[in-house]
Amino acid sequence: MAMVLDQASRSNRKVATIAAVGALSMLSLGFASVPLYRMFCAATGFNGTTQRSSSAQAAGVKSTGRPITVRFDGNVASGMPWQFRPETVTQDGHIGERKMAFFIAKNTSDRPIIGRALFNVTPEQTGAYFNKIQCFCFNEQRLEPGEEVRMPVIYYVDPAILDDPNARDVPEITLSYTFMEDAGSAAAANAKLATKALAKPLDRAVRAR
Repeated sequence: MAMVLDQASRSNRKVATIAAVGALSMLSLGFASVPLYRMFCAATGFNGTTQRSSSAQAAGVKSTGRPITVRFDGNVASGMPWQFRPETVTQDGHIGERKMAFFIAKNTSDRPIIGRALFNVTPEQTGAYFNKIQCFCFNEQRLEPGEEVRMPVIYYVDPAILDDPNARDVPEITLSYTFMEDAGSAAAANAKLATKALAKPLDRAVRAR
């Protein structure tokens, strides 16, 4: 009887080990899939993901004289105390021409906030040809309480778009940004508020003595 129980116990441990290994493998794949998905989007322009270009690469691109209009859109995530908007709503240019646009951001809160901009372009098929040379979205942006900044984006539309039958006739591209608060920044603010909330009853108790 003891031998049977021992064999059953070993079998259960083996099953549990296999299940644990399987769960860890799935978890690892889940984490790995996020950067892989981002790399795929960046390489293909999938879902309106724009491209990143160096100054050297951009220097070799010539304007085609083919007109293109870029529309700018600025948003902030729900609950983020920032104002964010494009300085100019639309900008006319030519495919292959290097252009610069500005966005205005202001922290309307009484605390420092770190934000990161998520972005995409529409129509989605133009994402593979919309190249940014310089952009505030490449890095996190920290604004002090009440601080307002003017942030540039330098871009061009790759002339290769003219060889794509699904994108070559697009007359206007919309570049959209949404600022979200950095998780660490938000957590620090919540911790500070929680500390203040806990300190109030303690302070009242001390004064009551």
